[in-house]
Amino acid sequence: MRNWSIPIGRLFGVEIRVHLTFVFLLGFVWMAESAMKSNTAPAPNRVLALIGIIFGAVIAHELGHALVARREGLQAKAIILLPIGGITLIDDSRQVTSPTPGQVPWKRDIRVAIAGPLVNMAIALVVGLVVLARFPEAHLWTKPFIHSNHLLRSLVWMNFFLGAFNLIPAYPMDGGHILRAVFSRHMDAVQATRRAVSIAHALAPLVIVVGMLLLFQGGYPDSYLVVTLGFFLLIGAQVEERSAVFQKVLETVRLEDVMLTDFATLSPADTLEDALDKAVHTLQDDFPVVRGGDMVGVISKANILDALRMEGNGYVQSVMNRIFEVSTRQESLASAFRKLNSRNLSIIPVVEDQRLVGIITLQNLMHSMSLLAESRKLRKEALNS
Repeated sequence: MRNWSIPIGRLFGVEIRVHLTFVFLLGFVWMAESAMKSNTAPAPNRVLALIGIIFGAVIAHELGHALVARREGLQAKAIILLPIGGITLIDDSRQVTSPTPGQVPWKRDIRVAIAGPLVNMAIALVVGLVVLARFPEAHLWTKPFIHSNHLLRSLVWMNFFLGAFNLIPAYPMDGGHILRAVFSRHMDAVQATRRAVSIAHALAPLVIVVGMLLLFQGGYPDSYLVVTLGFFLLIGAQVEERSAVFQKVLETVRLEDVMLTDFATLSPADTLEDALDKAVHTLQDDFPVVRGGDMVGVISKANILDALRMEGNGYVQSVMNRIFEVSTRQESLASAFRKLNSRNLSIIPVVEDQRLVGIITLQNLMHSMSLLAESRKLRKEALNS
């Protein structure tokens, strides 16, 4: 998601990113507007204003999730805007504030999930009351509910529809997250996700059929949105299910099963040219820096090359990164991923009795995961044969 998105700013300390697929919204809105029976062609500036309304509704929705997550002690790292909604990336590996005494995880998840739809519903209610009182010519109850020629009406109904759609009890909509949180009271996360996903698989075809019926009846933009939502449910549910299964695998694999035990180290007294010469003869991209039996830093091939280009030859100790995380043999692969991602690290040393016994790198993890997946597949096929 992050690789296919671009940052556009920050709100309340949360990074806002736009997914590249958001550009399809331009064509979608123009197509929907052109399909309607109207005496005038849609004006480009009003179409852009309508897109801005959709854009704002999605941001408000995701900010609701992010701010409530922060209140619950979780860190929202980024909001990624998609054509049909958004995704709030929450770092649940660390608490930014102390958790509330007696905090129940499934209740916390419900509060975070329901915050987005409530924000949209509140906006729709407040703006709707203002429109009814001050702008009766907007004809709030007249179709089409969303159109560039009726921006005030669109502001109300876009927020209402976004909030209502997300309350559908099907994963990965917010209603599905709420349902999964309720299920998680009596089962593990993967089982809860699968049950919520099964409901999404049942509802998605129904949503698509309803959208097609609306399309044949009038061709309103609302129908295009409903059809798109149905396909989003189908695809999103499958992605979420695979993600939950993958997360469970990460939790069950120990670092001792995948760590590198045959690796090269550098000394802080090594020159950068000597370090580069050692790096040429290994596939490692990152190196622990060891003095005696103690690890004192980490350094990468890229750091060595950059320092040589910028400052000429020097010593490893002047370039190495002294900030690093360590893990133990018994920690899970999920724990290593969280440590790598939380500080954008490239290597994690594995220690035992304060002695370096292995290293974990992102490159090593991805390679190990593919091999683990293949080995489990082969064992499963062997059992079934």
